[in-house]
Amino acid sequence: MPMGFAMITATGKDKPGLIAEITDVLAGANGNIVDIEAFSMRGLFAIFMIVDCRSITIPFESLESQLLGIGREIGLEVIIEPYVAGRRKSGKKLVLLTTLGKDRPGIVARVSRFLSQSNANIERIRMIAYGELNAMEILIDINDVPLPLEDFKKNLNKACKEVGQDVVFQTETVFRRPKRLIVFDVDGTLIDSEMIDELAKAAGVGGKVSEITSRAMNGEIEFKQALRERAGLLEGLDVKVLEAIAENLRITPGAEELINALKALGYKIALISGGFTHFVEKIKEKVGIDYVYANKLVIKDGKLTGELVEPIIDAKRKAELMREIAEKENLLMEEIVAVGDGANDRFMLQNSGLGIALYPKEILQKMADGIITKENLAGILYCLGAPEEKLKKVVSKSRRR
Repeated sequence: MPMGFAMITATGKDKPGLIAEITDVLAGANGNIVDIEAFSMRGLFAIFMIVDCRSITIPFESLESQLLGIGREIGLEVIIEPYVAGRRKSGKKLVLLTTLGKDRPGIVARVSRFLSQSNANIERIRMIAYGELNAMEILIDINDVPLPLEDFKKNLNKACKEVGQDVVFQTETVFRRPKRLIVFDVDGTLIDSEMIDELAKAAGVGGKVSEITSRAMNGEIEFKQALRERAGLLEGLDVKVLEAIAENLRITPGAEELINALKALGYKIALISGGFTHFVEKIKEKVGIDYVYANKLVIKDGKLTGELVEPIIDAKRKAELMREIAEKENLLMEEIVAVGDGANDRFMLQNSGLGIALYPKEILQKMADGIITKENLAGILYCLGAPEEKLKKVVSKSRRR
């Protein structure tokens, strides 16, 4: 074999000292490692190296013999072959995909086939969770993808759904920037229902209010107008009804564990809601939140007047409040994750570093970096690079609820 560049791979059962033993042989022969990657997976070990052998001090055959010999001693199968350059491109457009969902056969095959057909090259793929929640990280280069980015993301979501997976899409500028603040919508996101609909049922105007709510969430009517109309229908409702509903709030399964884990990891948490303070404050009290903003109903003599305290928090105001929090915390917008489910969250998601749509209305799907279902809410942690042991504990607790 000519003395040029060699590709050396070694695989076997993992144990301490494997890398040292292999690289000591190379160092002793003055072989220069120009690229290296090693990892351990389920008790197995693998290492890949590109070695410049042009200045080695012993015959290449002797180096090869030493590597094979040390491999036998430490239980590794070593393969040495000439290095032939493969796909090396400058100007890559890297995207990190995180898939989340229940495990089943065919996930890797379906996603990788879609990427192949779309001319997206897989740079790296690894399983980051297996069991109660299956999660993968796939680093891809989309430089040669012919489709517009929005169409590519839409088709990717569709392919992932075919195998029961949610997917979060992060560009290189986003996934390399650590996140420090998580901003949540509340109604339909952290809690399972729209609180104004619950109030309307108690007031006997459920049908009317629900229809307006649906139209507003889908972006068919302006939020402020819709909220004023709905609040007006609640005139005369006793404040005790609000208090009773607030006491029985049902937080989305996994949400409390997610928030507790985020706080333990040092994230700031904010709730910015187009709903009402009666309910948002109850969540703050229960799980502990750093920032809380919501609309306030006017109460007189223990009853709702049908009016709201201005200014109303709508989509534009939500984004403004998110920016105000960022300024207080001295954060860039790229360091913020926003999570929502409806049209009123669209500017939050657009302006954040990572926008997650939770089981969203159609209008939000086009703007989100990731679309996930509520049962995978705790999986947001997998998109943030949280420690694996912390992830396992949180996901396990949320799945048992």
